[in-house]
Amino acid sequence: MARVSVPDWLRQRADLTPQRTALVVGDESWTFTELDQWVNAAASLIHDWSARPGDRIGLRAANSASFVVAVHAVARLGAVLVPINTRLTDPDVEWQEAEADRKLTLGEGDLASFDGLGQHWRSPDPDREFDLDAWHSIIYTSGTTGRPKGAILTYGNHWWSAVASALNLGLRSDDVWLACLPLYHVGGLSILLRSVICGITAVVQSRFDAAEVNRAIDSQGVSIVSVVSTMLDRMLSERGERPYPPTLRCVLLGGGPIPLQLLQRAVAIGVPVVQTYGMTETASQIVTLAPEDATRKVGSAGKPLMGSQVRIEADGEISVRGPTISPGYLQDVVPRPDGWLHTGDLGYLDEEGYLYVLDRRDDLIISGGENVYPAEVEAALLAHPLVADAGVVGVPDAEWGRCVAAIVALKPGASVSADELIAFCRQRLAGYKVPRLVQFRPSLPRNTAGKLLRRSLQIER
Repeated sequence: MARVSVPDWLRQRADLTPQRTALVVGDESWTFTELDQWVNAAASLIHDWSARPGDRIGLRAANSASFVVAVHAVARLGAVLVPINTRLTDPDVEWQEAEADRKLTLGEGDLASFDGLGQHWRSPDPDREFDLDAWHSIIYTSGTTGRPKGAILTYGNHWWSAVASALNLGLRSDDVWLACLPLYHVGGLSILLRSVICGITAVVQSRFDAAEVNRAIDSQGVSIVSVVSTMLDRMLSERGERPYPPTLRCVLLGGGPIPLQLLQRAVAIGVPVVQTYGMTETASQIVTLAPEDATRKVGSAGKPLMGSQVRIEADGEISVRGPTISPGYLQDVVPRPDGWLHTGDLGYLDEEGYLYVLDRRDDLIISGGENVYPAEVEAALLAHPLVADAGVVGVPDAEWGRCVAAIVALKPGASVSADELIAFCRQRLAGYKVPRLVQFRPSLPRNTAGKLLRRSLQIER
């Protein structure tokens, strides 16, 4: 079968809508033409640093305009992007760089050299096309259940992710997508790629700050924002009683099972929450609730995006298939004979085919022969007005094999006992799901994407 290629996304977008705003960072903005010219200059500079097509180029930097430029410049050179988590220790970075066999890594100092580049420079191959089967990026998984793995994502994976997202959420010429997630995670990176594929303005913030996100929604015409549950909770707390403007049409909420209480709280004040499900290996979202179902199916991640499929295995594991699925991991590029990716997550489909995500299979607690999903217990704890965060794990128990234990972070100035929280849960959960042990910590471990790191929770016995 002949390989399929498409024109360089940014180059064609600059031809189609040259004066449309492409990128906003702080008080500065760039049109697609200006971004295209800046990327040309950066690609030439990276080429001068001996980068060539097929090379693997690391990118270790915080969110910035230069980060966006680097992403597109690496693609224009025909190299493979390897984003690196800025919070990793040096040994972890060295391990990832060695495994990815990167040619060079662009850091903050390198990106600073992009500023003020002349717009007359031309990239080595300005009319390069993107082979949809070629590797675009190697993105390391969040490592919530073990050592991160380098997931390979092709140009086709990213392309079909952008197209399927637009088919579900709709596409408007004045759409503005706020990127407050780390751009080295697939959730943040995908916004940059959708921006040029679909012609959407991307507003990039250096880090998540609830007040700054709310301010951008009010003053910068943000129509779509991608967040995880802890981020939405902070946005709503900072917002108070002030309604969001009608320009905000979608709060895309992912990052794992969402507490029902948080969803109900958002819906009650008219926040246009659209729950979604995806992972690094699916190039971001693959199952998303349609906007018209946002209130009718509160708690559901929705149905698979156009072109993708979902099924539940006999053991309750969620499997997905479609054009956004990674071809494999570094050192493990093995074609899936049937195309299905076993996600490691547990869930179910209701009678209408809507997906409900329960938890990670590895986090499942079996207590006295009964299945306990930590996310359900965490949601019950988070419903308490004094609880800011909660994490649940199983611990060895002589009678039941394993029992439920919780670590809780309280809101500032709050005071509540473990017994009170256990009694609170007993009113909401079956007896075998109620925590036998509750301990308190100032905060819980979460990664930069907002996911709870349950394997890092330490219960004191």
